[in-house]
Amino acid sequence: MSGASAGAMNAVLLASGLAQGGATEARATLERFWRKVSEAGRQSRFLTSNPILTGVTSQLSPYQFNPFDLSPLRDILTTEVDIEAVCRRAPVRLLLGATRVRDGALRLFRNKELTYDVVLASACLPQLHQAVLIDGEPHWDGGYAANPPLIPLVTATRASTLLVVQIIPTNYADLPVTSQAIDKRVNQITFSNSLQRDLEALSMMAQLCREGDMQSSGLGRKLQRLKVHRLIAEDCVDGLSGFSFMNTDWDHLQHLRDHGRSAADAWLSQQSTADIAQSPEPLRSS
Repeated sequence: MSGASAGAMNAVLLASGLAQGGATEARATLERFWRKVSEAGRQSRFLTSNPILTGVTSQLSPYQFNPFDLSPLRDILTTEVDIEAVCRRAPVRLLLGATRVRDGALRLFRNKELTYDVVLASACLPQLHQAVLIDGEPHWDGGYAANPPLIPLVTATRASTLLVVQIIPTNYADLPVTSQAIDKRVNQITFSNSLQRDLEALSMMAQLCREGDMQSSGLGRKLQRLKVHRLIAEDCVDGLSGFSFMNTDWDHLQHLRDHGRSAADAWLSQQSTADIAQSPEPLRSS
């Protein structure tokens, strides 16, 4: 599993639950974590209901409005995730991304390299959180560099089928005209563009392999048989582009979860053992 930002959080929660109690515990871990995130969000929502406090904090960086770097998310993560279990005995391999602030480069972390700081760095939005130090280097959200890291995932696995779950909307109904709406749309474009860039790069690499000398290489053969599926959240959730990243209301999170499950069930019902076993068209996206 490859992920960045919230995808990295979910991947680690899933891996921790699987390592400790299988699928049942994995579902329970995800549920507990997001319930606690919702509860923590309720405590801070009074800021958004006070226009004076909102106006003041919106002009400050996290180094100013949170100088002690207090992080409820860290407390929840350390309570719900057994990082040692993820590193040593998780039945799934992880590939999580964070963005190095110094040069904007993508940094990848596998199971044995994971720490709580790595997970927090992968989901570190710089407008809300201080950069997370890893090996003395500050890091931000992995979605800026790769959302999620696809090319490293393809090269690291023998799998010929890739399922991409895209939660960031690419389309926006109206022209954003307020400062808040403009910032939200810029973030959406930034995060969705990194995914589109990787998909286009994979397609180009496959084309070059088919036409050039690499077609007989291991990577060339892998790219030629790679089949890409994409579940796009905005196709399943009406008005997704208008939702706030910061909306952690439990009813809202359940709404997103339930629509995600329905979309996954619909996709799975369309697949069959024969479909997956047969030789797929190169980089066909559906």
